[in-house]
Amino acid sequence: MTNQPRSTGFFKSLGSDLPSSIVVFLVALPLCLGVALASNAPLFSGIIAGVSGGIVVGLLSGSNLSVSGPAAGLTAIVAAAITTLASFEAFLVVVVLAGVMQLVLGFCKAGIIGDYVPNSVIKGMLAAIGLILILNQVPHLLGDDSSFELDENTPVTGNIFVNFFASFANIDLSAFIIGAVCLGFYFAWEAWVANKKGFIKLVPAPLLIVFLGVGLNYLFATTQAIPALQGGHLVSIPVASSPTEFLSFFTMPDWSFITNPQVWILALTVALVASLETLLCIEAVDDLDPYQRVTPTNRELKAQGVGNIVSGLVGGIPVTSVIVRSSANVNAGAKTKKSTILHGSFLLLLVAFIPAVLNLIPKAALAAILIFTGYKLAKPSLFKAFYKKGWDVFLPFVMTIAAILATDLLKGVILGIIIGLFFAFRSNFRKAVFVVNDEKRYLFRLRKDVSFLNKAIIKRKLEEVPEDSHVIIDTKRADYIDKDVVETIEDFTLHAPLKNIKVDLYTSGFVDHGFSYKVLANNNDNASLKRNYEEVIESVIQGNGNPNKQTN
Repeated sequence: MTNQPRSTGFFKSLGSDLPSSIVVFLVALPLCLGVALASNAPLFSGIIAGVSGGIVVGLLSGSNLSVSGPAAGLTAIVAAAITTLASFEAFLVVVVLAGVMQLVLGFCKAGIIGDYVPNSVIKGMLAAIGLILILNQVPHLLGDDSSFELDENTPVTGNIFVNFFASFANIDLSAFIIGAVCLGFYFAWEAWVANKKGFIKLVPAPLLIVFLGVGLNYLFATTQAIPALQGGHLVSIPVASSPTEFLSFFTMPDWSFITNPQVWILALTVALVASLETLLCIEAVDDLDPYQRVTPTNRELKAQGVGNIVSGLVGGIPVTSVIVRSSANVNAGAKTKKSTILHGSFLLLLVAFIPAVLNLIPKAALAAILIFTGYKLAKPSLFKAFYKKGWDVFLPFVMTIAAILATDLLKGVILGIIIGLFFAFRSNFRKAVFVVNDEKRYLFRLRKDVSFLNKAIIKRKLEEVPEDSHVIIDTKRADYIDKDVVETIEDFTLHAPLKNIKVDLYTSGFVDHGFSYKVLANNNDNASLKRNYEEVIESVIQGNGNPNKQTN
């Protein structure tokens, strides 16, 4: 059963979930618009996807803290699909079909895939997202809004590093003051309330920062001491002049395209990529959860499938679990999925009734929130901790970060997994064979899984044994021995008498690992087998000579 925080009642956790939902809403709003813009889709389709991800997925998901919505990882696929089909209504059919396929994946229990991603790769993904947030948001904090950001990838306009450094040459004084004050306030507030108790711990700093940013900009406008932020420096969402115009933002799929083979191919692509991103993000969010609750992944795939079906039916782009919004949710103190559901409700209600109020929020204030979130994900202490754990953990961690920064989320994670697998195979390869000798007594101990990759070192070490030696080959601790290795040992056992080498082969008694009857029979006739097995082994390992331990 999933562990739950002590306060599970609706109103008991509402004190944490309501403020968190407002923070996530404020973070998600510009990102929904940015992803839609990058996807060459109508801006409102991003809002629809955010609403579907918040309400529909939130209600059906088993995750307590994950937040779903339009993701940057799908922008290239969505943009190419809309161009290929030459119709946004046709693409909505793709979204619906992708949701159906995700439902099928959920019922086929494909959610187990996420369990095979190493923790070092998950931590590297989170740290990379944190660095991307910082690099993407610094220009907005400085007032350079010439390029817009995405949540999990490089900007659509320009390069993430080029935009970062170029922004220092395009500083807007008003935005810089608002951003710097908000960011400084965030760090100061967190440090001040760290050891506090009571009501003050429930006050979310991000919400205070939004009010602070709006207040400072209003102060600039009234005093005219410095120019107030306007236009592109503020949040911008579509404003409908009437209910009819608002309803026109919703679009229905064109089902005449359902027989188009290209639609099905694109749907499969969207389903697979969206599912993989969701599973990775779920693993990461569970790791961030202070209660360390475990999300049922197959249920999550089903929830994402229904979310995409609903999103596609009313004119939205695809949704996935999104790490930026989810980490902001965790950082704001959410406890249950009510925060996710409420954030989706706010997206729908506020863009429908008071969009003009939301357009007063400076982007510099939102940038301060996201920069602090990025700092929490990529703290220097995290790098130091992984370095102390050893290169087999540190290298997959840093290479995942580097690859995500250089390419994208999925490619970076795949590279991290490959590097992690390399170290896993290397560790098993080196520990599978243990060789030690004391003068002319040799112990070859085979452990764990001995594959054909170990054949060369075993063969070489056996052939290096000098004449008139005693060799003990211990296979009792091996779970598996490759047939090539068995053949190599048998060959040595048969020709060892030519060098007057005495060979004792020890098997478990239950598993002989495929050694031939002849070799086992000869071995059983050896009088040395009557000696105590453990005494023989220890006398070799703890010999008075100079043991030469070899591990490969």
